[in-house]
Amino acid sequence: VQLQASGGGLVQAGDSLRLSCAASGRTISDYGVGWFRQTPGKEREIVAAISGSGRSTYYPGSVKGRFTISRDNAKNTVSLQMNSLKREDTAVYYCAAAQLGIPTTATRYGYWGQGTQVTVSS
Repeated sequence: VQLQASGGGLVQAGDSLRLSCAASGRTISDYGVGWFRQTPGKEREIVAAISGSGRSTYYPGSVKGRFTISRDNAKNTVSLQMNSLKREDTAVYYCAAAQLGIPTTATRYGYWGQGTQVTVSS
């Protein structure tokens, strides 16, 4: 499966942004999908994950209540709605697919899209 992330940009603190991950080559419902972010010098960290069926999701405490992951298997896409953005949300965001479950570590994802930059200014 090939993934393409889009939707990043420059926003102000408190604003919202919606990222999209479009899949091609395989149906995305076969995969758990995660959104990760990375800043220079730091490891890639998960911000959300969703199972193939969409029934299970995961959020770390840093984004819980602000970020929402959803999927539209008919359109072969997974989205990340980010609300109440903070400066510390500034990062390159990546979507990734895993064949089993919804892992929370980057190493368990075998397929990655290119990153999309999100910059939050104060």
